[in-house]
Amino acid sequence: MISQGPLFLACLIFLMGIVIVIHELGHYLAGRCFGVAVESFAVGFGRPMTEFRDKRGTRWRLNWIPLGGFVSFIDRQSLDEAEPGSDQPVGVPFDEIGPLKKIAVSLAGPFANFVLAALIFSASIGVHGVTVQVVKVASTIAGSPAEQAGILAGDQIVSINGNPIHNASDVTVAVLLSPKTPLQMTLDRNGAETQVVVIPQEVVRENEFGQMVPQSTIGVQMYPADTFETVRYGPIESVVAGVQETGVTIDRTVTMLGRIVTGKMSFNTLSGPVGVADVSRRVVTKVMDQPEVPLMARFERLFWVLLSLCAAISVGVGFFNLLPLPVLDGGRVVFHAYEAVLGSKMPGQKEAVALSMGVLLLMVIVITWGDILETGVFVRGSS
Repeated sequence: MISQGPLFLACLIFLMGIVIVIHELGHYLAGRCFGVAVESFAVGFGRPMTEFRDKRGTRWRLNWIPLGGFVSFIDRQSLDEAEPGSDQPVGVPFDEIGPLKKIAVSLAGPFANFVLAALIFSASIGVHGVTVQVVKVASTIAGSPAEQAGILAGDQIVSINGNPIHNASDVTVAVLLSPKTPLQMTLDRNGAETQVVVIPQEVVRENEFGQMVPQSTIGVQMYPADTFETVRYGPIESVVAGVQETGVTIDRTVTMLGRIVTGKMSFNTLSGPVGVADVSRRVVTKVMDQPEVPLMARFERLFWVLLSLCAAISVGVGFFNLLPLPVLDGGRVVFHAYEAVLGSKMPGQKEAVALSMGVLLLMVIVITWGDILETGVFVRGSS
């Protein structure tokens, strides 16, 4: 039997490593397009395990701590302080390329994350297709929003807020993203169209990964999918569908943040490294603890589940980095826009204070506390 500890660590490195390295690769390629000198491109952190220098003087490093990575551009001060005759990267200093080009370099990281997500979604759709099924209500919980709205057993859910329902996950996502928000549902009841309005309520319960998190629910049970159709796509159609799925995921992310800001969704919905680690651990356990399934089949399923999770994380990382917080790419865009409008860089003291506040906000408030709550460590009896 394969130990799940090392497998979990490998999956965590796979998820976070790919997303962050692709993000940094976006910055690197954009910088190169503008002729910027790149001192190093590193995979991982800490001391280098191995490295080499290419013909443009860039150090390509594989570091001992295999999480994430970074790209380091040369600035004018570094060039001036370099010893005569030392190897220096070829190109212009980053701080001399102009604010608009700096903005493009800053935005290239999030853009690369969106491209990665689109490629993963395209590959998944191309291999597995898209499942289409009839979604019918099996029962409603007494006193639930569904019962109060008049939803009955046997009703087929046709659309929500005008969006067609193709499978049960469409219903789940619509409900999860709409706590305390009215949903206009179109039902097929014995061949007749019926309209109802249901307001999901938010409760703390286990999600599909076994985490105790605040989740929106309307209190219905669905009939198992006894009949379904798998729609297959060709290569071009798969790419188009993958791009569309990326757009839908970005839209859902915007919706979620909007709900959080307005107080309609729990702040603990946000996730970061701790939450990703916990989810990957639970995914490995859930998939691999199926001895009746052949080992290779489990590995294949684990690969695709993690790849889909990687796409979702990539969209989240890309979008989150667009927020105008000083420590993120969006904050850098604000600094560069300040330079473009006023013709001079933001004073160093103000930039340093803004960066410190941004780090505090991200590391202490947003990332760590919300993720620790999601693991369920404070819930009695949770795994």
